[in-house]
Amino acid sequence: MTALLPFYLLGGIFLGWSIGSKDFANVFGTAVTSRMLRFWNAVVYASLFCMLGALLEGERGIETLSRLAPQNLQTAIISTVAAALTITILNVIRLPISTSQAVVGSIIGIGIMTGKAEFHGLGKIVLCWLGAPVGAAMIVVPLYLGLGKIYNSLHLNIFQRDALLRSSLIIVGCYASYAMGANVTANIAAVFVSSGLLTARAAALIGSLSIALGIATFSKGVMMMVGRGLIKLDAFSALVAVLAEALTVHFFAVIGVPVSTAHAIIGSILGIGFIRGFKALKVKNLVGILVAWGLAPLIACIFAMIIFFLSNLHYVKPS
Repeated sequence: MTALLPFYLLGGIFLGWSIGSKDFANVFGTAVTSRMLRFWNAVVYASLFCMLGALLEGERGIETLSRLAPQNLQTAIISTVAAALTITILNVIRLPISTSQAVVGSIIGIGIMTGKAEFHGLGKIVLCWLGAPVGAAMIVVPLYLGLGKIYNSLHLNIFQRDALLRSSLIIVGCYASYAMGANVTANIAAVFVSSGLLTARAAALIGSLSIALGIATFSKGVMMMVGRGLIKLDAFSALVAVLAEALTVHFFAVIGVPVSTAHAIIGSILGIGFIRGFKALKVKNLVGILVAWGLAPLIACIFAMIIFFLSNLHYVKPS
């Protein structure tokens, strides 16, 4: 078992890589696209704080997802591969989908095939999926107005303003990375903990390292979509959007329900759009994102069912 452990974890590492390549855009994307922070500096900050959040506060979400359907080694691998395939395919067309939806869709697909799906816990998760963008949109409005009033009252020159915004974006981005690690690592680790392959702490460590790999190698495309695709953000708006996202995601991490950082940041951006006027909103891109959100759990569920079916085919020797 020990020698084969890296092989068994490949699906989870693939999933973590997919999450890092996608969700990093929701943390530092607005800061990088507003040119307040260099890409590789953001990669270092995000990786370190994501790992810290996973190790310190990731276990509650792992427990929640572990209760959706019993797992064994085979189904754990299939669940992670199906979710990662879904995320990667939608990443290629640059749509920031929900990792949580893909993971839950794949777990439910496995549960349907094995006849052991536990749907009674699904309602709470779905409600939190809806609560993430709505909550972020509601938080961002008072934040934007309140912090804007304070910011404008400081009477700083252009250099002081630039330094303040840059420092604030780094601090808030690090906090958002911490919240992301605490929340989304469950999407990678839960099935391996449920199957008995890993402890929660070991799964959180491996999950956060694989997320860091995805951040470093494949995150730029979706980042541009989030940062520029819906509404063009200035540095101050980017700061407030990420802060609202971080507060929202951290709240759901504390109550033990993994939610989408994509949902939260887009809710934040839409809240800012509400204040600034929806003329700045790019409706076509928003519709594409909403369609991807709806398709993510369905596609992951179907992938999981197909892979489960294929992996259980047996050759029958002709008589």
